[in-house]
Order: sequence, then C-alpha cells, then structure tokens
Amino acid sequence: MAQSYVQVTTTTDSRAEAAELAKSAVAERFAACAQLVGPIASTYWWEDEIESAEEWMVLFKTTADRFDELATLITDVHSYDTPEIIATPVVAGSLDYLAWIAEQTEADDDEEAED
Repeated sequence: MAQSYVQVTTTTDSRAEAAELAKSAVAERFAACAQLVGPIASTYWWEDEIESAEEWMVLFKTTADRFDELATLITDVHSYDTPEIIATPVVAGSLDYLAWIAEQTEADDDEEAED
C-alpha cells in the first residue's frame, strides 16, 4: 500500500512552547519538519465564553503512520487542557518532498528493537 502523508496542526500561547513542540517532534522523528507561524489571532469558545488570544501555530509534516505518536507527544507536553490536534491529509505533493518526509520519519532500528 502506498504511503499516506498528513499535515498536523496545533496552536499554543507562546513562541517558546511552539518551538519546543516542533523540536521534540522532529527529534523523535514523529515529524520530518515543523514550521512555526505567528503570532496569530484566535477567537474561540472556551468554558461558555468567547475568548480571544494571541497564539502560535505549529505545522508538522509527517506520515499517517506516525500520527498517533505525534498526537501523543503533543498531548503529553502541551500546556493546554485540550490542545488542537488536527491532521489534514496530503492529497498530492512533490514526489521528492514526500519521499523525504517518509525517510525522515522512519523509526530507528534501535527504537524498534526496544519496543
């Protein structure tokens, strides 16, 4: 079966936390690349109130196979009670870039041996 790719989005309230999430995901090979975008202005419902906040967005490039591990990492280290974790399927892309994502997100042989 052909490899599937996703772009995963989360937001956080500081550039420092966004950068740490990005670095951790790439270091663990749960994502090949993570891009920080911001600050952005967000308006949303939270606890029956309309809130507005300045946030930073992190866009992770990964494979569908690595999504669960990436989502767990985000959930475990994120400061929000309910962090945004949305995976958008990549329906087309540069074959070289997609191959690079697959290569960069392969689990290390040592990592697989430990499981």
